[in-house]
Amino acid sequence: MGNFARINRLPPYVFAIVNELKMQMRRQGDDIIDLGMGNPDLATPKHIVDKLLEAATKAVNHRYSASRGIPNLRRAICDWYKRRFDVVLDPETEAIATMGAKEGLSHLALAMLSPGDVVFAQDPTYPIHPYSAIIAGADVRRIPIGLDRDFFEDLLVATKQTWPQPKVLIICYPHNPTTATVDLGFFQKIVDFAKEHGIYVIHDLAYADLCFDGYVAPSFLQIPGAKDVGVEFFSLSKSYSMPGWRMGFCCGNREMVNALTRMKSYLDYGIFQPIQIASIIALNGPQECVQEIVNIYEDRRNALVEGLNRIGWELEKPRATMFVWAKIPQEFQKLGSVEFSKLLLKEGKVAVSPGLGFGHYGDDHVRFALVENRHRINQALRGIKKVLVG
Repeated sequence: MGNFARINRLPPYVFAIVNELKMQMRRQGDDIIDLGMGNPDLATPKHIVDKLLEAATKAVNHRYSASRGIPNLRRAICDWYKRRFDVVLDPETEAIATMGAKEGLSHLALAMLSPGDVVFAQDPTYPIHPYSAIIAGADVRRIPIGLDRDFFEDLLVATKQTWPQPKVLIICYPHNPTTATVDLGFFQKIVDFAKEHGIYVIHDLAYADLCFDGYVAPSFLQIPGAKDVGVEFFSLSKSYSMPGWRMGFCCGNREMVNALTRMKSYLDYGIFQPIQIASIIALNGPQECVQEIVNIYEDRRNALVEGLNRIGWELEKPRATMFVWAKIPQEFQKLGSVEFSKLLLKEGKVAVSPGLGFGHYGDDHVRFALVENRHRINQALRGIKKVLVG
């Protein structure tokens, strides 16, 4: 009993260790400031909610929908790409709606991969990137990333040392959790590498809009020939503060989009249609709300990073995402990220995500999520100061 091969390939969930301690402390009455999970706390803009409410009153929208997204939504997705990146997409063959990026990426991996296939995933990275491949039965080779690494040099070495040759490369920029950013030149090298080595590319663009200090995140699909080798996922969760709505999409290579479409046609009947209709309004409607959301995250970033620097935890301000990726102070590095996260929780009443949860190469960092207001961030800083300086 309980001999489930796919489940057995999944390691213990690192974040559960900190989450369990957090819940235990809260049950005991402790006020825990949770900067762990990247769960946006901001309300969805009113005009999007209003459209959901209107659409939900119509009985025709209560029926099964289209698993790949209703036609008007797929057109809105393609129009968004044209406005944002000057990328032309066919809504019939190069775009599909997904239940957030996570579901789409997982089912695409299931559609494309077989036991024995090799996938390259960054390390550290968002857990679903490697584990979507593992759940599908493939093998994962982790490519380390960081300020002291040359990604393309590591990628070339891994390719030369791997047999069979890798089938898929999964990347994410702006990057979760490291907040690293890239330019179009980086994506050009990715496309060139993929064509040279016959590798499919999956790019996660979930944080496209959460950029600061004048930085503008590019799209992988802006590179000529990108659609020949890969797809890109985007999610409305962060840009429009719609995490619980579970709305995202996948665009690009026709074969990959078609594979995901066929897989989803067996597995679901589509997202609740009023959510799809409201998502059209999000994409096509006024975009000032996105900038307002970005401004709030930027203010929180400034408060947290400037506060950490004041108490001796030195780090640079990230140019993108809703996270701060912080190297553990030297005197605490011997603890590792899990024990250090537990120390911050027990002594400082602050929950963060241990870097080990994102991969072996993240164990000397912790991730802060900017999901509390300035007042709570200042309170968290006081708790962290107690841990660092007593």
